[in-house]
Amino acid sequence: MKKLNWKFWAGIALSLALYGLIEILLTTGIFNDVTRSMLLLIGINIMLAVSLNLINGITGQFSIGHAGFMSVGAYTSAILTLDHNVPFLLAIVAGGVLAAVCGILIGIPTLRLSGDYLAIATLGFGEIIRIVMLNTEYVGGASGLSGIPAKTTWTIIFFFTLITVVLIHNFIRSTHGRACISIRENEIAAEAMGINTTQYKVIAFTVGALFAGMAGGLSAHTFYVITPGSFNFLKSFEILVMVVLGGLGSTGGSIVGAVFVTLLYTYLRDFPEWRMIIYSAVLILMMIFRPGGLLGSSPLLRKRSGKKGGELSGGISDTPAS
Repeated sequence: MKKLNWKFWAGIALSLALYGLIEILLTTGIFNDVTRSMLLLIGINIMLAVSLNLINGITGQFSIGHAGFMSVGAYTSAILTLDHNVPFLLAIVAGGVLAAVCGILIGIPTLRLSGDYLAIATLGFGEIIRIVMLNTEYVGGASGLSGIPAKTTWTIIFFFTLITVVLIHNFIRSTHGRACISIRENEIAAEAMGINTTQYKVIAFTVGALFAGMAGGLSAHTFYVITPGSFNFLKSFEILVMVVLGGLGSTGGSIVGAVFVTLLYTYLRDFPEWRMIIYSAVLILMMIFRPGGLLGSSPLLRKRSGKKGGELSGGISDTPAS
């Protein structure tokens, strides 16, 4: 336990050191506005990927409606700050809470499903949210909301991202997290051992929706404007790609996947004619040569037990669930 605590606090110290270095580079002007925007986007994508990994990688569900929760948080926080002068941080948390409520409402009836059926249900939820926003004049309809105050800073993004990673990591290592892992490995066996599988699926879905909603709120206050088209099913697939590319079930893999996809997509903007072709080709090659993800089967994450596929310390598998 002392060894694990030492590693945990060493990771926190390293993260804070990285924050301080980037803050200095931003303050001195070495990093320009483009780099700043990219850093903010990386933080938002890490929150989205880590929260989706809790649902898809840890609990073993197949959700592709994460953009729906993101849109709920984005529109809620934007309306609160624009129309009601609610403090920025409170608006972000409120957006996350409302997204979590939506996660409960969609989770209770749909998480009795599994596999393709659950994927279709969550995809339908995301599209319903998008269509509602598209046809609601109060939130701008097809034009969306503009003039959103740009209150998201590097410091705010960093600490929200750090809190997201730490809380979800600790949840995974808790008794409840291990129950979610047992559901992923064998749902029938988990239920036979007395685990309320539906309850834990809803918990994972709700926690994931909470952080996705807050990420949406931070995104809205980063890019000044939001439209329903920004949260279509392609956005959900983009988040899913980050999780799968990093390695299902690996929190570190989700972070690396989010950074990798964000950097790849950002730098390919200089090649608009070839961007999607190169992007798709890179993903195909990654799936051919690293089907388990960037960190899905990394020997650095294997436990000394030598079990096939390896485990993260604490018994969390770092390989994709079958």
